[in-house]
Amino acid sequence: MYVRRIVPNVQSETLEESARFYGLLGFEEVMNHGWIMTLASTDNPAVQVSFMTDDKTAPVAPDLSIEVEDVDAAYATMRAQGAEIVHPLTDEEWGVRRFFVRDPNGRVVNVLGHG
Repeated sequence: MYVRRIVPNVQSETLEESARFYGLLGFEEVMNHGWIMTLASTDNPAVQVSFMTDDKTAPVAPDLSIEVEDVDAAYATMRAQGAEIVHPLTDEEWGVRRFFVRDPNGRVVNVLGHG
């Protein structure tokens, strides 16, 4: 399975303050939906961190996002292995297809692909 990127998701009620703070470390805003904001390194755009108040369309806020090349194959693999699916495979209005799965540590992982 090909992984394109991994992004930690930090729950936060202070998105603007987080943007200013991480800006001091060389990050800039690359996405902002109001409830989730992603910052990327200005020198290496694949290095990212997201801050979210909650998740707009899912029952929980994920701890981590992993973008894969084939989200349908990842979903089938997780289901076949009996992993706990927290949020079903869904096409979101902002152009991603994703599902949430719980890892062995209890963390919720957002597995996604761009359409």
